Amino acid sequence: MQQISKQPTFELGRIVATPGALAALKKAGQQPGEFLTRHVNREPDEDRKENDYSLEHGFRLLSAYRTTAGDKLWIFTESDRSVTLLLPEEY
Repeated sequence: MQQISKQPTFELGRIVATPGALAALKKAGQQPGEFLTRHVNREPDEDRKENDYSLEHGFRLLSAYRTTAGDKLWIFTESDRSVTLLLPEEY
């Protein structure tokens, strides 16, 4: 596993979460911060190359994760650096 850096690679703006994402997190007993930390450190590796390009060019960043209960969770950071946590079916 890659070591998480102490400094985030980009700043997060306003953070919002959909009801479905909040329910999935509650079901898994996990907190949004766990996934947000991974997102700002550009984890997982399969998203890193695309997110590096997006970060360099001011585009939207996307990370996809699974909760411990198996639900897929998406995190978008828009070009204005606002952040949304949602389930894929809520997109």
